Amino acid sequence: MGTRGFVYNFRPMLRFLTAGESHGRALVVILEGLPAGLSIDHDAITRELRRRQGGYGRGRRMAIESDKAEILSGVRAGETIGGPVAMMIENRDWTNWQYTMRVGETAPPEGEGGARRAPVTRPRPGHADLAGGAKYDRDDLRDILERASARETAARVAAGALARQLLAHAGIRLASHVFRIAGVALPNHLTVTFDQAAALDADAPLRCVDAGIERQMIAEIDRAKEAGDTLGGAFEVIATGVPIGLGSYVQWDRKLDGRLAQALMSIPAIKAVGIGAGPEVAALPGSRVHDEIVPDESHAHVTGVARPTNNAGGLEGGVTNGEDLRVTAAMKPISTLMKPLRSVDLVTKAPSLAAIERSDVCAVPAAAVVGEAMVALVLADALLERFGADSVSALDRAMSASDAALRARFSHQAR
Repeated sequence: MGTRGFVYNFRPMLRFLTAGESHGRALVVILEGLPAGLSIDHDAITRELRRRQGGYGRGRRMAIESDKAEILSGVRAGETIGGPVAMMIENRDWTNWQYTMRVGETAPPEGEGGARRAPVTRPRPGHADLAGGAKYDRDDLRDILERASARETAARVAAGALARQLLAHAGIRLASHVFRIAGVALPNHLTVTFDQAAALDADAPLRCVDAGIERQMIAEIDRAKEAGDTLGGAFEVIATGVPIGLGSYVQWDRKLDGRLAQALMSIPAIKAVGIGAGPEVAALPGSRVHDEIVPDESHAHVTGVARPTNNAGGLEGGVTNGEDLRVTAAMKPISTLMKPLRSVDLVTKAPSLAAIERSDVCAVPAAAVVGEAMVALVLADALLERFGADSVSALDRAMSASDAALRARFSHQAR
């Protein structure tokens, strides 16, 4: 406790910070805590950034940007060296925004630096415009929307791409799929296997495993675009190969399900997070929710037991139980509507229509890629917390020793 109340004490092993505005010169991310000796695939970072820009229903901004992360520090000769990794993603649209988003007081000469844009004074319902302007005492709401924009998530995807490479080294793989757009949804997202989600083509319109349902989703997006409206939806992130014992039940801030929920809820427009069967468990009896424990005939689990179902989503008591990790997130419709909702001009106080910024009709597939990145960052942090390593070779030794000890323990109990 301090003079200002409760202090959150949990310090992650792997942490990141981002900086930059939607139409500023660049986005920057610093990722601290990657162990030394991890081979970095730069092209894999670019692939993840491109995946984030895809999906049916995206706006014109995606045609302008072609994101690529430049690594500035923390990597030498293709390997991490233990220090913070800094990356920069330049905004190609910056040339058209140099006047509006200039850092210094001096403006570019007339005719240079893009349009002279008027201040934004009509907050959009559902966006951070109004609350942010009040909190930070800003009259021009562009000061809020530029940082609150989902453009910032490109930096998270770059950081998450590095975390994915650490997880892949440890045998953990991630994939995602979209299972709902507005009122069109798969009957049960838990029936989708990791292999089905992983097999989805990066160029698939909405990355839904059912082609017929995906066509219905596309039709919904087309109707919303025609009406000047926007749509939300839901996605699931699945991680396979997750070792047992990540996270902890001993303190609230170490529970892995809580850490995953916070990470996913921090993505713009995400309004709900579920683990495994998620909110559906509230309507079912325990006999239909809890995953029974049976002998593992496949001998794939170090504990010697398996689960015929995975309603828990691979987490019990805030700790991974050796099954696939399954996390869902629900995304609200985007706040910028081409037929805007009612608002108030904060200068004149007169009723007005909300401001219009260049926007998407639906960005659920992109949010799923960001969700993968956030899950990867949380899992990589939990992995390092569990096995504690400053180098990849030390991580390998710790994981091998743990696996051998668990197998010996449970095989001894079986005898």
